[in-house]
Amino acid sequence: ADAIHPGYGFLSENASFAELCTECNVKFIGPTADSISKMGTKDVARETMKEAGVPVVPGSQGIIQSVEDGKKIAAEIGYPVIIKATAGGGGKGIRVAKDEAELEKGIQITQQEAQTAFGNPGVYLERYITDFRHVEIQVLADEHGNTIHLGERDCTIQRRLQKLIEEAPSPA
Repeated sequence: ADAIHPGYGFLSENASFAELCTECNVKFIGPTADSISKMGTKDVARETMKEAGVPVVPGSQGIIQSVEDGKKIAAEIGYPVIIKATAGGGGKGIRVAKDEAELEKGIQITQQEAQTAFGNPGVYLERYITDFRHVEIQVLADEHGNTIHLGERDCTIQRRLQKLIEEAPSPA
């Protein structure tokens, strides 16, 4: 094969697979292994964005190490907070805590859920934004620097923190 297009999910998000393709001189149609690594887990993606000067919601610096650590961070950034699995996706491994009691229980449940679903119990915290619009813009780029955006879409209509409707163009 000269090239591989991995589709979406699974292999498209596997930095080792992208690197293996490169090592075997097979064109990987997707992001570089380095880019996949920087966006592979949510805690690393957050830090990558901060280093690039992109504003992020206040939260923990990486994975929280203990419930006590989580309580300190939540007290600093303010409630409500959202507990997120670093390897999460599809609405799994995510909980909102409105106070310390919910946080304590939520961290433990989210860690267990993340371990079961993703094989990674790591979680981090962010301040939970209650009144928001979830607008996404997809951008395609090639190795020559050519870029194109595919317009925007609004994903604000959600149930249990999972997108229900993606509307394009965004009415926002």
